[in-house]
Amino acid sequence: MPVQPARSWAFSLPAAMLLMVPFDLLASLAMDVYLPVIAQMPMALRTSPALIQWTLSVYLLVLGMGQLVFGPLSDRIGRRPVVLGGALLFSVASFGLALADSGGMFLLLRLAQALGASAALVATFATVRDVYADTPEATTIYSLFGSILAFVPALGPVLGAIIAAVLGWRGIFATLGVMAAIATLRAWSRWQETLQSPGPAPRRAFGVILRSRPFWVYTLGFSAAMGSFFVFFSIAPGVLIGGAGYSQIAFSLAFASVAVVMIISTRFAAGAVARWGVAGCCGRGALVMMLGAAWLAISTGLLPPSFAALVVPMWVIAIGIVLMVSVTANGALAALGDTAGTAVALYYSLQSLLVAGLGTLLILCMGGGTAWPLVAYALCMPALSLAGLWAIRKK
Repeated sequence: MPVQPARSWAFSLPAAMLLMVPFDLLASLAMDVYLPVIAQMPMALRTSPALIQWTLSVYLLVLGMGQLVFGPLSDRIGRRPVVLGGALLFSVASFGLALADSGGMFLLLRLAQALGASAALVATFATVRDVYADTPEATTIYSLFGSILAFVPALGPVLGAIIAAVLGWRGIFATLGVMAAIATLRAWSRWQETLQSPGPAPRRAFGVILRSRPFWVYTLGFSAAMGSFFVFFSIAPGVLIGGAGYSQIAFSLAFASVAVVMIISTRFAAGAVARWGVAGCCGRGALVMMLGAAWLAISTGLLPPSFAALVVPMWVIAIGIVLMVSVTANGALAALGDTAGTAVALYYSLQSLLVAGLGTLLILCMGGGTAWPLVAYALCMPALSLAGLWAIRKK
């Protein structure tokens, strides 16, 4: 199908960010915004705590795997219809979640919400690649988007606790629906098509991407960063609420402190990339994450469950996460211009498989009420990333 692209992306960088950021923000926020009320939901939906817990993993898994469909689709029919369709699905599913009356219905709607987020996210990242390839603006945007994906889930529980206190837990999902509807309406009249011509057939595109060694290494780095945060927000309620006896608000504030560290770190990310380059910034981020994981192992072994034992070492891991996610998309997608949609899809789907698969396995094997799954993930995955960076540098 022929595509009629805009002659140029007719927005300044700030205006473009205001248009694109809401889709990245909503996809990230929906990961765990309901974490503070997760204990109330099984009774309200007449289901088991295990099913509600699985909605966290299902969302993350579908968010990535759905892009295997939507990435190639955006390379064939364009970015605009995919981002608009995904945003609309996300909004409708969010309103449905607010009205769900059973565990099964909630799980199905959560899957639909993740599919909508997946489509909007992949088309947004592909638009960035279309418009800002090989420009300084690309580093700025990738840094911001990567940081949003990491630190917004830390802010989500705080927002969720506030909304739930005023509107109840169903109000959390109604709020997501309203936010998505507003973002969709803005994009409907402003989002310009940026795909210059239909990309290669999906099978050929997959082959080109999978033969790229940098793509694999930086995708592994992104998995190391995002997976560490996934494991953290999965075990944090068990450690801080179950083990340390925190209230929902106290837990949310402790959780939010990690977001504050990430926000502060993001301000220095562009300077770090300028000084060390993409590979140097990724490698140093991996080392910082491993340092934080070692600190966490010591504190977990010596201290009872507490803020000092879990959250303070997580601050160090969070700095490493920001350094890594600031550059991994740029490193993975740099040489894959005409297959950007498919490349983004593989980037996120492979990351989600590693994160949801390995992260969940570690939690199941080591227990969700202890920090040891996070220690294992934040030590091993960054170490593998360092090995990969060394390998491509030697080649």
